[in-house]
Amino acid sequence: MASSAIGPGFLTQTALFTAQLGASFGFVILLSIVLDLVAQLNIWRVICIADKPAQDIANQLVPGLGYALSVLVFLGGMAFNIGNIAGAGLGLNVLLGVGVGQGAIMSAIIAIGIFIYKEAGKAMDTFAKTLGCLKILLALYVAYISSPPLTEAAARSVNPTQFSFAAVLTIVGGTVGGYITFAGAHRLLDAGLTGRQNLPQINKGALSAIGLASVMRILLFLAALGVVSAGNVLDPANPAASIFKLSAGQIGYKLFGLIMWSAGISSVVGSAFTSVSFIKSFSPVILKYNRHIIIAFIIIACAIFLVVGKPVKLLVAAGAVNGLILPLALGTMLVAAYASKIVANYRQPLWLTVLGVIVTLTMAWMSYGAIIQIIKS
Repeated sequence: MASSAIGPGFLTQTALFTAQLGASFGFVILLSIVLDLVAQLNIWRVICIADKPAQDIANQLVPGLGYALSVLVFLGGMAFNIGNIAGAGLGLNVLLGVGVGQGAIMSAIIAIGIFIYKEAGKAMDTFAKTLGCLKILLALYVAYISSPPLTEAAARSVNPTQFSFAAVLTIVGGTVGGYITFAGAHRLLDAGLTGRQNLPQINKGALSAIGLASVMRILLFLAALGVVSAGNVLDPANPAASIFKLSAGQIGYKLFGLIMWSAGISSVVGSAFTSVSFIKSFSPVILKYNRHIIIAFIIIACAIFLVVGKPVKLLVAAGAVNGLILPLALGTMLVAAYASKIVANYRQPLWLTVLGVIVTLTMAWMSYGAIIQIIKS
């Protein structure tokens, strides 16, 4: 889940909003971390207690709801995957000097290879963990050498001078929106870590995944803040690359290429797996050809990117789109937590439910505002 969250959109959104909000973006990050934790704990616990994927829970709750949720998550996952492919292509463009389109095709082939491999599940987990550690270490290095104003960052994180609802919606959507929060929960189902006896591990997994993603977000924010505070202007065509190039020169630029590619390729894998997991229980045919459908999902995402282009806009838009899905997904799981036909005699802690309702209403309100803004524009 953490590796899926720390994708190219994650890097691009963090750079873009730091440039817009400065040190006050720290407040948005802290707020989003709270929202992320509440959403993920609620969703993971219900899915693992019910021992069913989210779409089956939704269908059992209200016939047809699971299909609606699946379509939204699947389309949102496709939006993310187009951006992920784009980000991987950008990474190889920086790292190897190949065209962005060529880099996207090469990355798609590597991602497909992971699923062709018979031990795909183990390979996917190892791959995600290795690249996740690499991304955090490289971000730590760049955050250190960019010398950010830590005092100002700390002050504005609790007392901001600027705020953006769009930033919160996009950041939360890019961390636990759409398919991302389900990436970990559905992997736990596959691993058999379900039931009340496994709640400690489920809680630990949910918290550590958000923790890892948050550490990466904070490091990138500090790196970007150091660059912006020094009077530099980030390149709007590739704001995340600017952070690394301006703070560490050509070496930093190549490091960015490595981070961007690893973020892209690991998110392509996570997005494809989780998006298809939402439709595989609907038909024995889909279940039988699950791997083939995942491969087709990656190929289609790559083809759409090659036709559409505009990688940076795609990366930011994907987070916002998936933020719109979260209120429905979380709201469904909150109701399911009190349906005995789904969770038997289990009851979600009241404090977690109350916080979950607050997050659902908050994200629904922000989503409504974002839709109105889009219509007016």
